[in-house]
Amino acid sequence: MYRYLRENDHQWNHKRVYRIYGEMRLKHRRKHKKRLPARVKEVLLQPLAPNYSWSMDFMADSLVNGRRFRVLNIIDDFNREVLSMTIDTSIRSQRVVRELSNLVQWLGRPESIRVDNGPEFIAGYMKNWSKEYGVRLQFVQPGSPTQNAFVERFNRTYREAVLNRYLFENLSQVTALSREWMWSYNHERPHDSLGYKSPRRFLSQRSDPGKYPCFMQ
Repeated sequence: MYRYLRENDHQWNHKRVYRIYGEMRLKHRRKHKKRLPARVKEVLLQPLAPNYSWSMDFMADSLVNGRRFRVLNIIDDFNREVLSMTIDTSIRSQRVVRELSNLVQWLGRPESIRVDNGPEFIAGYMKNWSKEYGVRLQFVQPGSPTQNAFVERFNRTYREAVLNRYLFENLSQVTALSREWMWSYNHERPHDSLGYKSPRRFLSQRSDPGKYPCFMQ
């Protein structure tokens, strides 16, 4: 601004320009776009055992009154089983970490979790959690949702079967219907990539299932 005024023959010194600039409340913080580290493209492979690789992603929708809510979906890449669906109006990185910690207590820790570059996943809470538990966060490349295709495919099924089919007045209705649908998805719905078996049936026939509870917060 000082240089601009000088070019227009205003001979005010920089101290005066800065004083007036401050009095007119023209000072605004510059917003810097957070730069992401380079993301390496990794082949999307189905693991050979359960609880080795998870995928995680967010969805968004709204109630009939216009209030927005979010859904955090976590699935096991081995058999596409829904491990957790968290539904709330706001789900921050602290909440994501808490839900993951609950899952690890039930199932044990996976080797990796595939996520996009959303703010909740690149936050310091997630970074610290992954280091503490020894879980690798496998980030997809920006603008490449197909690299997280397992959970993206699940999201589409869930949206068509639940979110787009019903009108919800409150979060309790969303949670109740989603919980019912999730049980059916895991135990009854055939999946073409699993030889037209449900995720739970595929798990029971391919390995010792142990205790793999499905739950929703």
